Amino acid sequence: MHIKRFEDAEIYEAPNHFGVVGLRLQGFEEGGPTNQWVGLSQFLPGGGAGPDSTPFEKVYVVLEGEMTVIVGGDEVVLGKYDSCTIPPDETRKIENRSNHTCTMLVVIPYPPEG
Repeated sequence: MHIKRFEDAEIYEAPNHFGVVGLRLQGFEEGGPTNQWVGLSQFLPGGGAGPDSTPFEKVYVVLEGEMTVIVGGDEVVLGKYDSCTIPPDETRKIENRSNHTCTMLVVIPYPPEG
């Protein structure tokens, strides 16, 4: 078992993100998960990411607030405890259009070695 306390989570910078603070809860460390890493993103009002894509899937779980997810011209608003999977190479944009902070759990596989 690998325990990491919230107080020990480190801030990370995610490419093409704005108005957000990301904390790495698990991953990229000795004894941590071997298949994926887990982040906690705190998006301020007006914060978001994209549009862009990655060569691997990602899972978003909204813990507080709401997040608008835009894929292929379609928009959906995720609320508390809603989740979605973004497949590999799918271009997405996310926007916090509310006046409240959106807290989101993000689960992403490690990038391929190379």
